Amino acid sequence: RVRVHVHVYTQGHVLRIKINLILFGHYMYTYTHCTKAVQTYSTRTFQGINAHMGAQDVEMRHSGLSDTKTDVAESQQTDVDVLDVLFANVTLLDKSVASKGEPRFVAKVLRQTMSCRANLTPHKLVDFFLAALHSKVPTKDALVALAGGEPTPTPVQTPATPVKSPTRRSARGKKTPAEDDVPDASAEVSKAEDEALRTPIPRPRAKPTPMQTLLPEVEAYAHLLVLMFLTDNGDARCVQASIDAANRLKVFNRRTMDQLDARVLFYVSLSHEKHAELSDVRSALLASLRTSASRFDEIGQESSLNMLLRNYLHYNLYEQAEKLRSKATLPASRSNQQQCRYLYYLGRIRAIQLEYSEAKECLQMAQRKAPKFARGFTLELSKWITVVQLLLGEIPDKKDLTYGGGVTAAALRPYLDLANAVRLGDLEKFRVVAGAHEHVFTCDKTTNLVVRLRRNVIRVGLRRISLAYTKIHLTDVASKLGLGKDDDVEWVVAKAVRDGGIDAMIDHDAQIMYSKDISDVYGTTAPQEAFHARIAFCLDTHNEAVVAMRYAAGGKTPAKSSRKTLNDADAEELVMHILDDDEF
Repeated sequence: RVRVHVHVYTQGHVLRIKINLILFGHYMYTYTHCTKAVQTYSTRTFQGINAHMGAQDVEMRHSGLSDTKTDVAESQQTDVDVLDVLFANVTLLDKSVASKGEPRFVAKVLRQTMSCRANLTPHKLVDFFLAALHSKVPTKDALVALAGGEPTPTPVQTPATPVKSPTRRSARGKKTPAEDDVPDASAEVSKAEDEALRTPIPRPRAKPTPMQTLLPEVEAYAHLLVLMFLTDNGDARCVQASIDAANRLKVFNRRTMDQLDARVLFYVSLSHEKHAELSDVRSALLASLRTSASRFDEIGQESSLNMLLRNYLHYNLYEQAEKLRSKATLPASRSNQQQCRYLYYLGRIRAIQLEYSEAKECLQMAQRKAPKFARGFTLELSKWITVVQLLLGEIPDKKDLTYGGGVTAAALRPYLDLANAVRLGDLEKFRVVAGAHEHVFTCDKTTNLVVRLRRNVIRVGLRRISLAYTKIHLTDVASKLGLGKDDDVEWVVAKAVRDGGIDAMIDHDAQIMYSKDISDVYGTTAPQEAFHARIAFCLDTHNEAVVAMRYAAGGKTPAKSSRKTLNDADAEELVMHILDDDEF
């Protein structure tokens, strides 16, 4: 006797259909089908196969929008395996090679690597190196040793144990399957299969092909991964590993590897800065800059130039950095990240060279171009912009020094106290703040600029005194400003008057300072200068947008008539050259 049991049920927004085939009281075959619905379920009619079952109509109703949203959110939260991302990056590198160096593919590889960077483990790296690198690659064993992990063992699949059907004794005493109890047996099967269905089935990974494992780009990408892993873990082996990677990549001269070479060179400089002397890598960076310029490697030139500027500024060699910057040729098409770094280094150089207006412009432009996730870089820019604004006589807004909260606000707290001291013109408070946060200013390399702020504090204090008093003795001025006995008060006031900080005059014989009446600001050129600065900013933004636009490689296709005219002109020019050669 043959029986067919059809079970239709729902779990959330998943429709499950299970068919059990029972032959002579034994389960011979079980089939389960799952169907996912997006929002609504339609009414379906399932007709029985056997006449004993008759017709059964099963209505699937809507499970609710909340359940659908929950399941969609759970599906979005499922993490993608790191190996799948790395294998996909190998495919993108292969596409880059096939397209003869299309930069979009390598840029996507780097973005995806940054997204899964925190999930890199020694086991994952070893699995990737064993699958993505050919046995003929000479650095494969060294990369596996640097990763320091063991390959993930292959899981062994155990056969599923069959579920026994319940039995009952017949009238003759023999054990036969209970027909009425079959739904219970099918429920047990359903429960076991539901657990199996809930367990995520690993998808078969598309491992790299043998041709892809021989690509130099894949080897360079493997070096980059191991350098990222060692640097993030603070392993001192990254110094020697970075040197070996740079020496290995020098063997290849492929334009498809320019971005990977630049990123590996960045980790060479970073590893030396953290675990060794940064000056040891300066000669290698200079050689890389020359090589990149000769190969017309734009990304290599940008990276090498920025790392050299950082190298010089690390040792306060501002003159050497300015000489290198002035003689280096900047590429026409520049990446946003490298341009932000260049503007930051240029702003620091200009600030030390007393060119505060240009320094402020460069630093603010770098802050506008900086990515949102680059919080440390933005924090560093905020510190330098604050000091430069104070040197220009401007008081930064409090919201610019208290944004972010938590760690960011705590890091900007010394500069907020410094701005308050300069705003009040209190020389004694300025000394206290500078002494209390001297270590912070030294680590940020802003000590030279903070020392120069003393004159600005005195100028602000004199301005407040000149607005409060029409006539005051110089001795009282010295006491209010907190000047010492070694300071010549008359010389300080005269310097402020000559620089335009205050509008006053000094009676040398009587040692009295007379303040003049306050003039209308609209009678000066200050509004015109402010309006001019805003217009210049808008024009610069427009010019940068035009430069950043993408155009077709060949431009517009010329018309047929113009094309014929060009061909005729080329033919005439060729004939003239032939005649000239014959005459010579």
